Amino acid sequence: MPKRLLSDMEKLYPTFSKGQKKIADYLTAHYDKAAFMTAAKLGNTVGVSESTVVRFAAELGYEGYPQLQKTLQEIIKNYLTSVQRMEVDTSRVSDDTIITKALTADIEMIKATLEQISVKDFTGSIETINKASKIYIIGVRSASSLAGFMAYYFNLIYDNIVLVNSARASDLFEQIYKITADDVCIAMTFPRYSKQTVGALRYIRETGAKIISITDSKMSPIAPLADHLLIAQSSMVSFVDSLVAPLSLINALIAACARSRSEMVADHLKTLEKVWEEYHVYQTSHDDEEEEAAR
Repeated sequence: MPKRLLSDMEKLYPTFSKGQKKIADYLTAHYDKAAFMTAAKLGNTVGVSESTVVRFAAELGYEGYPQLQKTLQEIIKNYLTSVQRMEVDTSRVSDDTIITKALTADIEMIKATLEQISVKDFTGSIETINKASKIYIIGVRSASSLAGFMAYYFNLIYDNIVLVNSARASDLFEQIYKITADDVCIAMTFPRYSKQTVGALRYIRETGAKIISITDSKMSPIAPLADHLLIAQSSMVSFVDSLVAPLSLINALIAACARSRSEMVADHLKTLEKVWEEYHVYQTSHDDEEEEAAR
């Protein structure tokens, strides 16, 4: 358990009632399980009333139990190993409900992202991207799929994209050391947060380049480094990070950037369509007819 919550409980422990001490002991040992328990279920598990659980949360400075539970769930996302995360998921989701749980959670995360997104930061990101001499895109580990997706479509809009690909920190810095104050870096990381990404952004911050951070929370280590912060909800499905909401946000950013340069993008796409047709990049109805005739 992270030191802050643990130290708060240790400091207040002598003042707790007998029931509250039971809760504190259980949270210290089993916070991974408690993160998904209702107040009533937690109370029943440790042998106290639901109201005792609610008062316990208030003693720790939370407005209510849901806020304490949210803190515990953040701990789950940020600190548990993949094995621990899988064990937690196995204990709370059965095989016959996992598809419903996973898809419902993704829907809720998209809704939450829509409710929380800063329109000011979103529009500011578009303006910053359009003014940049070079656009660096950083996403490592699971976020590399998001970075690659963004870079693919941004290459259809801009001529100045640098996709930072690296499995080693030293390689990453070799790809960004030329960044200047005229450039922008779009970086993305989600729990468990990448140290490489955080370190790269600290270096980029010193160069004066603009930073657009795409992450899950204002508590993310890349949030305070951002000129524009775009928050997209991410949650745990087994040991897998759900990146549905971040991908949806990136889709919106790509579409908005394309619209801001619509004439140029249209010209690019017309040229590309000719290339794609000449070199048979995509399956066409003519191909289908030829295949049918050959049978």
